[in-house]
Amino acid sequence: MELSYKLEKFEGPLDLLLHLIEKNKVNIYDIPIAVITEQYLDYVRQMQEQSLEMVSGFLVMAVTLLEIKTKMLLPKEENGEDEEEDPRAELVERLLEYKMYKCMSEEFRDMEAETDRIFYKEPTVPEEVAQYEQPVDLDRLLDGVTLPQLKKIFEAVMKRQADKIDPVRSTFGTIRKESVSLIQRISSVMGYARQHRRFSFRHMLGSENDRTEIVVTFLALLELMKIGKIQLTQERPFDDMVIENMEPEGEGAEELALQVEEY
Repeated sequence: MELSYKLEKFEGPLDLLLHLIEKNKVNIYDIPIAVITEQYLDYVRQMQEQSLEMVSGFLVMAVTLLEIKTKMLLPKEENGEDEEEDPRAELVERLLEYKMYKCMSEEFRDMEAETDRIFYKEPTVPEEVAQYEQPVDLDRLLDGVTLPQLKKIFEAVMKRQADKIDPVRSTFGTIRKESVSLIQRISSVMGYARQHRRFSFRHMLGSENDRTEIVVTFLALLELMKIGKIQLTQERPFDDMVIENMEPEGEGAEELALQVEEY
């Protein structure tokens, strides 16, 4: 009775051979090589329309099966020596190995399908607990550390700290907050002008070397010129400035205080 079967797409020649063995319900250790070879060749003939790259592996297996079939048909020599090795042994070993890996892959596929139905609950650990860090045990941390090693670590840390300092920017000065307000300096300059009436800018500054105070004093002079309290003259560029009080003698400071408050 001729066996009819319908073959689907297989992953390779070994996959096809396993299918034929299971289809014929034969023992994998005693493969009827003639029957299996004929069925295998029928499938290869059906693959003529496929690409050569796909068919090449099946053709190599077809040659192997024909070689095994030929060896099985040859008469055995009866010379009393040990029995010759079964020509199918190597093929059986390859089929068993392939079957083992195929079964493993199917188990993994089933496990993957099962995990798709598993849902995991998101952690609900309080934030303060999640951020908790185990205190550092200094005795355990420094266990086995010698004094020279600690010195070397300290020197390395200090060197990294020194490397962070910019050799150029570190020489820059610092901007200090103005210690005297402009309004206070206007009152001070006007008080000096009432006492001396006519004086030079350098003479008024005296020993003041602070750059900020010199700038604020100059701004105070400009404001006093603006309200007509003083007059400033300079004969040539970069000469000392001469300041003259324009108030009539005897005028009080109350009027200046009002003007300063308005400013």
